[in-house]
Amino acid sequence: MEYLLVCATALAAAALTLFSGFGLGTLLLPAFALFFPVDVAIAQTALVHLANNCFKLALFWRQAHARTLLLFGLPAMLAALVGAWLLGRLAAAAPLYAYAAFGREHAVTLVKLVMAVLMAGFAVAELKGSIKGRPMPGGLVAGGLLSGFFGGLSGHQGAFRSAYLLRAGLDKQAFVATGVALACLVDFSRLAVYAGLLVRPEVSGNPGPVVAATLAAFTGSYLSRRWLRKMTLDGVRRLVAGLMLLVALGLALGLI
Repeated sequence: MEYLLVCATALAAAALTLFSGFGLGTLLLPAFALFFPVDVAIAQTALVHLANNCFKLALFWRQAHARTLLLFGLPAMLAALVGAWLLGRLAAAAPLYAYAAFGREHAVTLVKLVMAVLMAGFAVAELKGSIKGRPMPGGLVAGGLLSGFFGGLSGHQGAFRSAYLLRAGLDKQAFVATGVALACLVDFSRLAVYAGLLVRPEVSGNPGPVVAATLAAFTGSYLSRRWLRKMTLDGVRRLVAGLMLLVALGLALGLI
């Protein structure tokens, strides 16, 4: 049951997130957390996330847009440090609201609420077409700062990254490739934080779930590569906006 649930989640999430640029970690972490302690599940998810992003980069690296990588990636890495520093200061802050549901405790924090409002705003504007053809406020540098800051603060940088890359004038192949390259940079820095967890017996001594989930994610990414050729950029925009609304709802309710 453990392998079946984790692998099914990894395969479906990887297939979906090839287009959106985010969501694998959000979906896979709860699956791992059903069978392992939360801190171990975070490390396992980070390993699968990095491996899958490296696999996607091998498939698409030729289409990555170098200028966007530079203008977006460098500010994102710097802002992630600020976000991680602030996370340490906010760790002891009391949540705005806490409740129990589905046998687990859930908490709504100020950071999650702010992120939910921003994500929902971007998503609704995208779906309404009110920002179609227009660059996002502040351009790529601002997008990198926003994405990196919230990535360091909570790990949910992918949605903001996709929202800005959609307005960068990239075609669908370059959108996917550039997003994957940026995600790899984030994942490498994230693994440095989780280094202590990776040597724990639950992770290093039990590689089966991570290996199985990684292979399932590879399969999902490879299969969805064929669908990318048939999907229009407008279709990608609608998918990203829809997933952003779902993530925003989950954050606002304290579910993720």
